[in-house]
Amino acid sequence: MVKLIFPILLFLCVNVTAQVKTVTPRAEIPYSESLQSIVVTTKVWNAVQGKAQLFERKSKKSKWQQIGKSFPVVVGKNGMAWGDGLHELPTDAGRVLLKTEGDGKAPAGIFELVSSFGSNAKPKFIKLPYKQLVESTECVDDVKSSHYNRIVDRYQVGNFDWKSSEKMLAVGAQYDLGVFVAHNSNLPQAGGGSCIFLHIWKDETTGTAGCTAMKRENIESVLSRLDTKKNPVLIQLPEESYRTYQTSWKLPKIKRL
Repeated sequence: MVKLIFPILLFLCVNVTAQVKTVTPRAEIPYSESLQSIVVTTKVWNAVQGKAQLFERKSKKSKWQQIGKSFPVVVGKNGMAWGDGLHELPTDAGRVLLKTEGDGKAPAGIFELVSSFGSNAKPKFIKLPYKQLVESTECVDDVKSSHYNRIVDRYQVGNFDWKSSEKMLAVGAQYDLGVFVAHNSNLPQAGGGSCIFLHIWKDETTGTAGCTAMKRENIESVLSRLDTKKNPVLIQLPEESYRTYQTSWKLPKIKRL
């Protein structure tokens, strides 16, 4: 089982009344319980382009099996930096690069995939919890906000305390379909990075602000398989680090890594 160095951060389910907010954290689910994973690797830490592969296993004691073919992705425009998820940080964590707000880097590590979103009504093939984006849907990236790193409806939130956010519907085609990546997401650390998703790319060479993006057909294929009951995770690392942690973290074996 993968150890934790700092608290696992999970996506919060928020029940809002006009003035009162009730927060119910998701139950903690370690990586060892996952039966489904999306593995993303890049050549080096500052690479923008990478590849992804879906894996599944029948039980937590079974071997990971590759599902379908690998496909191209892009990550942050400045590559990757260690994120906050279900993994342990390297022993020299004080000297490694950690993800921060606005750094243009995608988080490296292991992260739960707990919910999805899109610009239209929920497609029948999606099994994850789904949120349809509307004009008032925002992901808050203001580090001083109590809603930091959460997707909210600005018209339903009782405490409107942010000055900066991403108006998700306004992003357009890239957010027609997406998955929330649970990085820094339960009791978020201010400035630790926010609003990290899997979503549709602009093109095959343009990096993101910190998300992982792919062709529409590939996000559709991924979403058609992701199942909450299988505790899906994103495993995202440069190739050298993947090789380093493959055995100790019991990661899926990737061909030609």
